[in-house]
Amino acid sequence: MKESKRPPIVTVLGHVDHGKTSLLDALRQTNIQGREAGGITQGIGASVLKSQEGTITFVDTPGHAAFSQMRARGAKVADIVLLVVAADDGVMPQTKEAISYIRESETPMIVVITKIDLPAANIERAISQLEEEGIFFEGRGGTIPWVKTSIKTKEGLNELLELIELMAQVEGISGDPEGDLEAIVIETNKDKRGAVVSVVVRNGTLKSGQVLSSQSTKARVRGIFGERNQPVKEVFPGYPALILGFTDLPQVGESLVGDHKDGKATTNKLKEEPAKKFFAEVSDKQLGLVVKAASAGSLEALLASLPADAVVIDSSVGEVSESDVFFAKTSGATILTFGTKAPSGVKKLADTEGVKIETFDIIYKLLERVSELVEAKKLHTKGEAEIVDIFPYEKLKVAGCRVQKGEIKKGDRVIIMRGDSELGRATITSLKRGKEDIGVAKAGEDCGIIFKPQIDFNKGDMILSAV
Repeated sequence: MKESKRPPIVTVLGHVDHGKTSLLDALRQTNIQGREAGGITQGIGASVLKSQEGTITFVDTPGHAAFSQMRARGAKVADIVLLVVAADDGVMPQTKEAISYIRESETPMIVVITKIDLPAANIERAISQLEEEGIFFEGRGGTIPWVKTSIKTKEGLNELLELIELMAQVEGISGDPEGDLEAIVIETNKDKRGAVVSVVVRNGTLKSGQVLSSQSTKARVRGIFGERNQPVKEVFPGYPALILGFTDLPQVGESLVGDHKDGKATTNKLKEEPAKKFFAEVSDKQLGLVVKAASAGSLEALLASLPADAVVIDSSVGEVSESDVFFAKTSGATILTFGTKAPSGVKKLADTEGVKIETFDIIYKLLERVSELVEAKKLHTKGEAEIVDIFPYEKLKVAGCRVQKGEIKKGDRVIIMRGDSELGRATITSLKRGKEDIGVAKAGEDCGIIFKPQIDFNKGDMILSAV
């Protein structure tokens, strides 16, 4: 074994909007945050910084609550963790989560106080709150180093790089390029090149043509891209890479090791599992979903955040396919995409088949939409009627309706919907069949309805009567 110094792998953890990505932007002199939907880091990635102090590999992790699993894995892959705390906010819920991950992984930590230039900044309060969480600092009776920073003025950035390099020396961070390969999967996705696996090499050398194995899959490397997305033939300890060659995506957080059995690599799963789609039980009050995401980590975080009444009957990484559309139609599900899309041909097919596809780039927007759809499903419990015609009556609009489900009664409180959008809520003040006043209209029957207050409805709008 020829151990030698390698770039430290540094993970950045902290609460949403505390400046993690902006800090990395400033250190790398890039603009990642400006390219991200909603200014929120949606996936986990790695990049390399080369400075006078040395070379550092940064793993940036999302701060949103939905990505707790990804943050946890980020902490475990790292040699050093930067705990980012905004001077104006102080310790927040995800700050406490990050502290627990750091303690569990026993990873050395540097605390970075950001946004010190803001008028509301209170550095002493932030430090006191951290001490209440058991974080004790150098110069205050503890051993944990810290630095205050400002992205605007650049204060503290060089000092932070020096601290990272000093800690890497103290910890003796090293790797053996000739040793057994260990690469940690930090993200997976699919693009036009096929399955793409993002890793950080902790030991050994990752080489093109090499056979790799994880707990769940196996593949021969047919392409490697470095941190600037350039083709490379090998990657040494401490550096990130994108790998092509997998048919089945490994799990985020798994270790990839070199397979010593030469020449007979397969791209099949080590444990064969038949790829079967199944129908989950979805009640009338629940929302059936087919979920597609750009990466495995994002998909995992999203699925863990959905409400109980949103039943996922199928989920996978990649763009929406024709088979997804047909499956959604058969199961009566809505297709939701996160960070990915449906090709134009698939969109046309979905329109033809009456399947809804909704696309999102920001996770909380998706979750808000799911909550709306779930709530709408719960309202479909008593009766539904479609407005098929409109008649004038004494300066009022009469909705000519056909009851499609359940029953509609005079006096019912109803919601008028256009597609998935609510137009308004009203009370049925008049219910007629022809000129005859009636008290109830049941499934399959036609009726005329007058609402109070009047709502500007159109043909094709739906009337929902809830219990």
